Amino acid sequence: MGLLELFFGKKFPFKFVYSDEYWMVNIGKHVFPVRKYRLIYERLIALGAKRENFLEPGPALDEDILRVHSPRYIRRLKAGELSAGEINLLELPYSPDLVKFAWLHAGGTILAAEQALVDGLCLHIGGGFHHAFADHGEGFCVLNDVAVALEKLRHDGRIKTAMIVDCDLHQGNGTAAIFAKKEYAFTFSIHQMDCYPANKPSSTVDVGLWSGEGDDKYLAALRDHFPRLYRQFRPDMVFYLAGSDPLGGDQLGGLTTTKDGLFERDMIVLEGARCLGIPVAVVFAGGYARDIQDSVAVHLNTIKAAQKVARKWAPPPPPTSSPA
Repeated sequence: MGLLELFFGKKFPFKFVYSDEYWMVNIGKHVFPVRKYRLIYERLIALGAKRENFLEPGPALDEDILRVHSPRYIRRLKAGELSAGEINLLELPYSPDLVKFAWLHAGGTILAAEQALVDGLCLHIGGGFHHAFADHGEGFCVLNDVAVALEKLRHDGRIKTAMIVDCDLHQGNGTAAIFAKKEYAFTFSIHQMDCYPANKPSSTVDVGLWSGEGDDKYLAALRDHFPRLYRQFRPDMVFYLAGSDPLGGDQLGGLTTTKDGLFERDMIVLEGARCLGIPVAVVFAGGYARDIQDSVAVHLNTIKAAQKVARKWAPPPPPTSSPA
C-alpha cells in the first residue's frame, strides 16, 4: 500500500503538531535542513490531510523550561550573552530567532505529549533536540524539548514515569545526562558509535552500531529490546525520537539502513507501545540526507507506520444504548 492509498480521503486517527515558523529561522547555508518541516507539511496536505488535523503550538513557558535547564544558561541564552565557545558547541549561528525557534519546538513537543495522552498517539513535525544539556546546548540543539515535556507532564500530575526511545543516528548525550539519576525516566538509545558525539554518557540502555551496519543488525537489536522493555518498565508515556539520519548515505552518518528498514523500525517501536496501551509522542529529530526529499520520505514513512498502528490498536467505540 502506497502513501497516497494510505492517506488520501481518510481521516487521520491522531493529530500533528506543526508551525510554519519552524522553517523561517535563518541559519544560512547549513547542513541542518529546517526546510524539511515545511516539506513534510506540504506533502501531508497534498496527500489528503486537512488543516484541522494540525495543532498550532505556542512557545514553552520559561517555568517549564527551567524544570530542565539551569537559570544561568536560560538567562544568558535569552540575553544573547553566550560565549564564542558555547556558540561553537551549538554549531548554529546565534540569533534571537534561534531562541524563538527553540522555545517553539519545546512548546510543540509539550503539546504533542499532552495530545498523545488523549488520543494515544501524536506526531510532532519537529522536536527531538537531544544533545542539549541542562546547562548548555550542543550539536544543533538549544533546548532539550523532550526532557522539558516529560518534566512538565510529571509536574502537572499527568504521568509518573516515561520512556524515551531514541532512534536518531546520534546518541542522545544531553538526554542521558539530564535523566542519569532519575528512576522515573528510562532512556534507550540505538545509535552509531563511531560518530558524534565523542562523549556518550550512559543511557539506561545503549545499543551501539558501527559504520557500514544496516537493516539486519539494526532491526535485530531493536527486536531484542522491544516490546520487552515496555513490559518490564511499564511507562505511562513513550517519547519516540524517529530520526531519519540512520538512512544510508546520510551526510552525518555511516549506517546503511534503508527506507524499508526504518519503516520496520517505526512499526517495532510504535506497535510495541500501543499494543500495551502506552501513549506515544513522536518527534522527528535529525536527518541530513544529501537529497532532502530522502529525509522527508523517511519521516512520511514514520507517519504511515503510525497510521497503521493507530488503526490497528484504536480503542473500541463506546457502546450504544439499546432502544427501550
